[in-house]
Amino acid sequence: MNAIDEQRFTALYREHHPAVDAYVRRRLGGSPASDDVVAEVFLTAWRKLEAIPRKAVLPWLYATARRTLANTYRAERRRLDLAEEVARQPHAHAADPAEGVAGQLAVAAAFAALSESDREVLRLVSWEELPARQAAKAVGCSTAAFHVRLHRARARLRHHLDLAQQSPAPQASATVGGADA
Repeated sequence: MNAIDEQRFTALYREHHPAVDAYVRRRLGGSPASDDVVAEVFLTAWRKLEAIPRKAVLPWLYATARRTLANTYRAERRRLDLAEEVARQPHAHAADPAEGVAGQLAVAAAFAALSESDREVLRLVSWEELPARQAAKAVGCSTAAFHVRLHRARARLRHHLDLAQQSPAPQASATVGGADA
């Protein structure tokens, strides 16, 4: 970006930030996510400054805000759906807290056993909550190829978890340093 682009963005931000902020806040009802959505709108504007029409800046920003809000709504819906699903499942409480830790360790070990590319695909979808199209861009492949990679990564993770469940837990030994005490 050159100085002229920076000046244009600064002017655009100063002129339209209040309107975009109000637009987002009216739709989110004072949610703490409002600031993040507005910031994402202007980050997109910065990245796509050359694509913004000079005479219709505010409509372009509103359209960007609408898409950003849609992504926010989808992410929130996924979180709520997951919470409902977890709430519907019967709770199998571990009698011993160590059993819960052992399960978490098994998942961590299965995840660690995956290749870095499999771990990255799973992270982008699960942790970063990126839609497949955006995650595909992040790893540098088509959306269809990303879906295949994601399917295979999940299958490999399930395989590693199944292996962990089938193998007996290591027993504590009464020996010290490999010699009988």
